[in-house]
Amino acid sequence: MQTIGEAWPEFNGGLTYNDVVSASHSGLTLIQFYSSKYTSSAPLHGWLQRIHNKQIMIDGETVIDPNTILRVGSELVYHRLPWKEPEAPYLLEVLYEDDAMIALNKPSGLQVLPGGLFQQRTVLSQLQWHANKTSKQRLSREPHPVPVHRLGRGTSGVLLCAKTKHAKTCLAAYFADGTSLLHGKRAINVRERKITKIYRALVKGIINENEIEIDQPIGTMRYPGVSRGLYVALPSGKPALSKVGVVERDVQKDQTWVKVEIQSGRPHQIRIHLSYIGHPLLGDPLYVAGGQPQCSDMELVDESYAEDGGYQRPSKPVPGDIGYHLHAHEVILSHPTTNEVMKILAPLPSMLKSVHEKKKKGRNIRNCIYGEMNNTSTW
Repeated sequence: MQTIGEAWPEFNGGLTYNDVVSASHSGLTLIQFYSSKYTSSAPLHGWLQRIHNKQIMIDGETVIDPNTILRVGSELVYHRLPWKEPEAPYLLEVLYEDDAMIALNKPSGLQVLPGGLFQQRTVLSQLQWHANKTSKQRLSREPHPVPVHRLGRGTSGVLLCAKTKHAKTCLAAYFADGTSLLHGKRAINVRERKITKIYRALVKGIINENEIEIDQPIGTMRYPGVSRGLYVALPSGKPALSKVGVVERDVQKDQTWVKVEIQSGRPHQIRIHLSYIGHPLLGDPLYVAGGQPQCSDMELVDESYAEDGGYQRPSKPVPGDIGYHLHAHEVILSHPTTNEVMKILAPLPSMLKSVHEKKKKGRNIRNCIYGEMNNTSTW
């Protein structure tokens, strides 16, 4: 089994934010500019603290006077101090690789792209470090692979990454087409799709039906700590369709293993859809029956500020939290260069293997099975 990954440094490199003073902001003081334009980042005294910490520059010069008058065209740079990011795994299993793409088995707890507290501890960083390391060995400057879709931080399994511009464009189009082909309640014919994604999940309660189609739209609502809003089941949201099939029921533990084929790619779609029908993912800290969050009380936002002057994150669960059991088990796609139909499998974590599957002996599933296949439904 080939793996890539380097241990994380204790601190990340911090962040740099750039602004150019516009005519409308000319004449404002430095503190007026930052405290009014970036109110969600820090309170007034937080920005004062950052200025006194010598974290802000104007036209290349560090400025510590918050009452400095800004002039149109001046370049402002705010340096966010390095910080310890939360713990995250770093090893990535390579499921498949060629000159066009690489498929990884992403572990639960690892974020795909930078965001929030995770700016360095991401799949993207590991891909970049790996590419830099191999390019030095080959004396070449090849671009590093990039993920073409996202998996939630708590979701594990198959993650596709492109190694060329052509592959990136092609694979991104596959994912976009799957969502755009969904109109209202119409299921997408499998022959219309260039990619099929099948997940394994463990949910609360016993699902009586063997198969269920969930076509609940998904939209956003206000939620503490989520500036752009939290994705929830919402009648006025965008169309979303999931096909759920029962793998096994455990009546004694009141839980059900399911496989889920998503025919659209809305954020947190599987978590929302399964909770919408009354069977949230086991261990999900956020979504409850009905596809809604456990808590939406705006008063729970903690407005005390941290060492760097910014707001503390709310203690209540947010979408980035982990604890649920969801795994991108299987992806079937047309290769971006050869159009050959491929099936890529990520081995199931122990928790997502049903009792029957755990009892099977001597079963040998290859990580990647590729070649010509009948393009038919996986159900």
